[in-house]
Amino acid sequence: MKTKERESFWIRVKKDWKRNRSLYLMVLPVILFYVLFHYKPMYGALIAFQDYNPRLGFSGSEWVGFDQFNRFFTSPYFGRLVKNTLLLSVYGILFGFPAPIILALLLNELRAKRFKKTVQTITYLPHFISLVVVTGIIKDFTQSTGLINDIIVMFGGERSSLIQNPALYRTIYIVSDIWQGIGWGSIIYLSALSGVDQQLYEAASIDGAGRWKQLIHVTLPGIAPTIVIMLIMRMGQLLGTGYEKTILLYNEATYETADVIASYIYRVGILERNWSYSTAIGLFNSVINLALLIVTNKISKRVSETSLW
Repeated sequence: MKTKERESFWIRVKKDWKRNRSLYLMVLPVILFYVLFHYKPMYGALIAFQDYNPRLGFSGSEWVGFDQFNRFFTSPYFGRLVKNTLLLSVYGILFGFPAPIILALLLNELRAKRFKKTVQTITYLPHFISLVVVTGIIKDFTQSTGLINDIIVMFGGERSSLIQNPALYRTIYIVSDIWQGIGWGSIIYLSALSGVDQQLYEAASIDGAGRWKQLIHVTLPGIAPTIVIMLIMRMGQLLGTGYEKTILLYNEATYETADVIASYIYRVGILERNWSYSTAIGLFNSVINLALLIVTNKISKRVSETSLW
């Protein structure tokens, strides 16, 4: 019986392959990309439990268990790194996450198509600017002779290098993030808004609901599943603040508030060549992010019945 079932299974596979061969060939490069560049490199995470020596390789390096993790947890930088990473991520969620939603809602209310397209184009453009160029603009604007200081002086203030002020670093980081991503992030919400049933608006209008009540009772519930999914995915990156922008913006004067886990991994892994230690930190970071993603998804599924899986 099992032999017959096995044969029928392979017959179905062959028939499906013949019927959808072009689709399988199209998806093959994507599968190969993830296998080669995402799953195969996961084998390298083993060095987090070793005192890795490139000359000896994976098999010859000494196994040290959780020593690298203990070294990070007892490091004097541990508290500062976790605090800075969490604060930047939390501020990004509190101020950066709602920004594209608000922009999408405002654009959805516009009736002048030409003006709407102009606003969309202007807000999309920063996303396509290289991060190196963006950080260069930020540095130019926030230096003592920059545009922002010119405005401050105009209102009676004094000049200072804003980017070298630890108290202002997080504000500069989050505001520039919002500026760069608000337009691009609004695209998915505009797509969700286009899927809201127009008959609901007509029914609400007949019942006497104005624009504001339609927004509260029709628009927001219509895009709520999309907002929840995006929030779950954002929570999965709570400790995943990227190192690129950080290492381009921070300096020794702002380490106190600017140094995050990712930038520390870059320093100890790439600059100091401490591969096992940096891999252990990265693995810890990934495990925490995965746990947060699973927990957030589970809570969302119970509360709103919307989840990634």
